[in-house]
Amino acid sequence: MLRLAHRGDHSRAPENTLAAFAAAVGRPDCDGVEFDVQASADGVAVVLHDASLARVQRRPERADALTAAQLGALGVPTLAAVLATCGPAPFLDVELKEDLGVIALEPLLAARGLPDGSLARTVVSAFEPESLATIRRLAPAVACWLNAEDLEPATLDLAVALGCHGISVEWRAINVRTAAAVAHAGMDLAAFTFTSRRTLARLERLGVRAACVEGAALAEGTRRTRADPP
Repeated sequence: MLRLAHRGDHSRAPENTLAAFAAAVGRPDCDGVEFDVQASADGVAVVLHDASLARVQRRPERADALTAAQLGALGVPTLAAVLATCGPAPFLDVELKEDLGVIALEPLLAARGLPDGSLARTVVSAFEPESLATIRRLAPAVACWLNAEDLEPATLDLAVALGCHGISVEWRAINVRTAAAVAHAGMDLAAFTFTSRRTLARLERLGVRAACVEGAALAEGTRRTRADPP
């Protein structure tokens, strides 16, 4: 199972910053990172989770009211800068916080695009179906995951209708029945977000492909072996 550092390794640096991503990809047992993308006032893809800078940067401004240069001066990186920091090896879960289309696709394809139009070791995810529908229309070969809170039949039907390669769900929704349903639908299953090593081991046994993790679940030496207890 791929372990993806949720918004980078923010035990060592503020979340969704270049320092947090550099710290994450430097961990021996970290397979990649998950991060959030939205647009600046001048239409540049930047990496930030919240609508404003209040929680992380301790500033009152909204992200969409500032240019990419202004955001960069406050510690909010562009998507292109994050891709360069991570390099080509780590697996990336790029979560769109809004319907971005080419604003997100251009830097992704420039950094990780393959001849067939897909992205190397990268998925684009979102909670909003419209965001994924736009990506599927503009770049059908790009792998997409629907983010969801449950694995009910209607949720799986939506993911299939969108042409998603997988579904990423709140980890408590995953059990033997729901994991089997995702597998039957022919999609990858991913989980978010937890810190427990026990949860990591349980989800791995259920066939989860990737998980957004923090804390103890991201620590070195937590890869499960056959000798590990259940």
